[in-house]
Amino acid sequence: MALHLHRAERTDVLADGLGALLASPLADPFAEELVLVPARGVERWLSQRLSHILGAVHGDGVCAGVSFRNPASLIAEITGTADDDPWSPESMTWPLLEVIDASLDEPWCQTLAKHLGHFDTGAEAELRKGRRYAVARRLAGLFASYARQRPELLAGWLEDGSGDPPGDLDADLAWQPELWRSLVARVSADPPHVRHAKTLARLREAPTDLPVRLSLFGHTRLPRTDIELLDALSTHHDLHLWLPHPSDDLWRALQSDDDLKGAVPRRADTSGRAARHPLLETLGRDLRELQRSLPATPATDEFIGGTTKSDTLLGWLQADIAANNINAEGRSLGEDDRSVQVHACHGPARQIDVLREVLLGLLQDDPTLEPRDIVVMCPDIETYAPLIVAGFGLGEVAGDTHPAHRLRVKLADRALIQTNPLLGVAAELLTIAGSRATASQVLNLAHAAPVRARFGFTDDDLDAITDWVRQANIRWGFDPAHRQPYGLDHFVHNTWRFGLDRILTGVAMSDDSQAWLDTALPLDDVGSNQVELAGRLAEYVERLHKTCESLSGTKPLTDWLETLTTGVRLLTRSDEAWQEAQLQREFADVVRQAGARAATQLRLADVSALLGNYLAGRPTRANFRTGTLTVCTMVPMRSVPHRVVCLVGLDDGSFPRHTVADGDDALAREPMTGERDIRAEDRQLLLDAICAATETLVITYTGADEHSGHPRPPSVPLAELLDALDRTTSAPVRERIVVRHPLQPFDRKNVAPGALIPGKPFTFDPTALAAAQALTGTRCTPKSFISEPLPATPAGDVTLADLTDFFKDPVKGFFRALDYTLPWDVDAVADAMPVEIEPLEAWTVGDRMLRDMLRGMHPDTAANAEWRRGTLPPGRLGMRKATEIRDLARELAVAALRHRKGDGDAYNIDVDLGSGRHLTGTVSPVYTEHMVSVTYSRLAPKHVLPAWINLLALAAQHPDRGWSTLCIGRSKSRNRIAQQLFTPPVDPLAVLRDLVSIYDAGRREPLPLPLNTSYAWALARRDGDDPYPAARAAWASNDYRRGDEADRAHQRVWGDRPAFEVLLVPPQPGEEMEGEDTRLGALAARLWLPLLDCELSSEGPPR
Repeated sequence: MALHLHRAERTDVLADGLGALLASPLADPFAEELVLVPARGVERWLSQRLSHILGAVHGDGVCAGVSFRNPASLIAEITGTADDDPWSPESMTWPLLEVIDASLDEPWCQTLAKHLGHFDTGAEAELRKGRRYAVARRLAGLFASYARQRPELLAGWLEDGSGDPPGDLDADLAWQPELWRSLVARVSADPPHVRHAKTLARLREAPTDLPVRLSLFGHTRLPRTDIELLDALSTHHDLHLWLPHPSDDLWRALQSDDDLKGAVPRRADTSGRAARHPLLETLGRDLRELQRSLPATPATDEFIGGTTKSDTLLGWLQADIAANNINAEGRSLGEDDRSVQVHACHGPARQIDVLREVLLGLLQDDPTLEPRDIVVMCPDIETYAPLIVAGFGLGEVAGDTHPAHRLRVKLADRALIQTNPLLGVAAELLTIAGSRATASQVLNLAHAAPVRARFGFTDDDLDAITDWVRQANIRWGFDPAHRQPYGLDHFVHNTWRFGLDRILTGVAMSDDSQAWLDTALPLDDVGSNQVELAGRLAEYVERLHKTCESLSGTKPLTDWLETLTTGVRLLTRSDEAWQEAQLQREFADVVRQAGARAATQLRLADVSALLGNYLAGRPTRANFRTGTLTVCTMVPMRSVPHRVVCLVGLDDGSFPRHTVADGDDALAREPMTGERDIRAEDRQLLLDAICAATETLVITYTGADEHSGHPRPPSVPLAELLDALDRTTSAPVRERIVVRHPLQPFDRKNVAPGALIPGKPFTFDPTALAAAQALTGTRCTPKSFISEPLPATPAGDVTLADLTDFFKDPVKGFFRALDYTLPWDVDAVADAMPVEIEPLEAWTVGDRMLRDMLRGMHPDTAANAEWRRGTLPPGRLGMRKATEIRDLARELAVAALRHRKGDGDAYNIDVDLGSGRHLTGTVSPVYTEHMVSVTYSRLAPKHVLPAWINLLALAAQHPDRGWSTLCIGRSKSRNRIAQQLFTPPVDPLAVLRDLVSIYDAGRREPLPLPLNTSYAWALARRDGDDPYPAARAAWASNDYRRGDEADRAHQRVWGDRPAFEVLLVPPQPGEEMEGEDTRLGALAARLWLPLLDCELSSEGPPR
């Protein structure tokens, strides 16, 4: 028996060779063939490929009697560790934890003890001790790596030294040999290097129970110990190694040089000099090092030819790689050659936009191309998976869809927490239990589908809950006790307990009732129809709190998993039985790995680190080659030929994977050839993908910043590929194969034939086409929001409340008349406790205090009520701010109460406006013949106008009385009171009728009547000044002030940052005013001049 080596440039050729071998039956007709594959995706593809070769009749589509396994399972079988390997990283972690705990006081363990906080106290000690499992698991991984890649290092440690050449162990790692010796003493099994040596001897002495013939298919890297075991296995078995290698020329060059055999320090490796093609040199190090590691004289070293390269740029590149040389003579890139496409995009989302257009174009150009012929590979599948789901319509899609939504797409090897929502909830519970339980964390968990199902939360419910959380000022922490580790256990404010108390008391009381329970001020926004929702929210938070409390302290692993399972069951409901079964199966697997040491005491951080590995992505065989377009990471489908290979996300900084050398890794100090290097592995994956594409290679990367548009370079391996392509033809081709896409999918370049790709538009999206046509159409002056006023509705009575509401903002009044909802600003949920109060929030607080004082509440009581709302910073900081706001509000209240004698009267209004119309409503409170309005704001036109309209209504209803209205607010000067006093005009009914006519017009179309701008215009007119500069200044925004132009309603009507001139259209018929030739001027004069003429005294709005 012997080792047989078979090489080919592509794995489909290798698969055909393997099929020919398997078609020759073994002596035992019932014996099973054993084929070892590197990944599940390769397994599915290979079984399908072999089914066209094997069977009772050639090509009958049957592949039977072949067992596919990975090399790790074979190694476990021949070493006797298939059921339990005490030296696997997972199993080794548990005794290593015990060794670390027992050794922290040893002098040699001082470095590790300091890192784990053994000598610390308090919160720092708890934080560092929470690293125990993570550190033990990392060290177990290092020891396992030593055992597989450099076993002589561990052997030397067990003797008495620090290791064999190429160098002694550095002094800062001197604790590792001691730790290893202590671990070996605790584990009742042969050390891995001893087990390895015994296994080699046994394999060389006699055959095993394995099949006589074995095949190892598609690997580009194997650890040194695996190669030694396979070589020993070939003593009594035929072992066929089917190796994809892109260049027979390079292989023979390396094979003929005896100096390029065996492991050497990587810095001394000169095998790269034999690679004359730049990509073989820069991307193919893994394959060169594998060749160095293989036995020097296999019984068979066969190169299987037969691949024909296409006469395209991709074919030329692959031919040059195969020849280990570049021969650009006579090569010219054809106009229709799109065999290599590189697309530079603005970020990940645009990469998926571009990818789907490229795929649609390829499918349209070639009717024989099917989704099964395409593979999409991403270095970071979790970043791109949600974008792929959206871009290809894998989720719920509303309305017209993109043509790419009709493609059959399958996402493979995603993390379990992404595919099983119960596992996602379990992971989130661990995160919340180990954090502050912020408002956003708890709300995000409530949005999870199983949690929504358990508590019956609808979309409307979650919107209401979010509003409650914001209004109740919930920030973080379940209760004061939960804040104890942060030193804030004496503050109840802004906790979930604090906020829920406010919500639940709000069911029975309002916040103006001057009643509260302990610290709970009732929340005023809980309707009578929301009582049951408040109860469900309280139950959800209480269950989550209890679960997080139980996920604390130290306890055995089994208790942790039982507690976590209970928490998931308390908080979720799933109608999918497989989700619960998978949760139980994953947790049982964790316990099985721990074995007898599942009783080891662990902290929450330990459990989080432990479960992190089990919840990571694990591809299954069923994810691949299902007849759909497969999207996966770059490992599972490595080397598998496809007509179209797409590589997405080859961004600088993301590919190859960015790794920082582990400072505790002894191998990293002087790496040897054949030892794993993740960055070299990623480079090899890129080379494999280039060689696996039979017709088209598509690559996307972020070529420009999606926010600033600043150009970004491609990743280094991609840049090397582009350099090689420039040398593949007689003239550089980079500018022709790299397509630089615009930021937006509706840019005209996407729809203009030839703008991005030769001869045709790039996009297939009809929506993008319509948008681009609109974008590039004939430019015209922006029209008004509506082309003409809406039809007049039948004239009816007008309520005083509607009239005053309209004039608070006439444009918003138009939208309200249409029941049109505008996208007003919505405050986000805050997670941080307030340490300072923003000006807008300070106004809200001050206005509430002022209203409370006007209702008779004592200023201190008003301040205490505000303290109970949780809007103020905690402790003295909050009380100091509350005192400052209270004092100013008290001055305003005193100024108002000085004129408010008694309780005030209410007057019913029913004014005949003519033509059968009436103005109806109630004016209150009125003190004798005076009204007094007060605001915490700086006195501005919008505060004066409602009082003026009420004054007109009273004067029109009772013209024989001496009415007046006083408006009080803060002055422009700091801490001063502003007051404006008005009396009615000579003919209040005429003024009122004119206001109603403006009201009628404003309900049919948006009026150019922004309050501050129009007030500035009228004030300048009254004073004999030019109104244009004053009005323009009030309209425009600057660094210090927000003008009327920034109002959302104004922007909806006149566009973003509308020019002042949009207000200067001519007056409509019936709106004319003497001396005014603009509609703004005419309306401003009608609205404001009567008011200004009736002002008796003022320290009012700034002029």
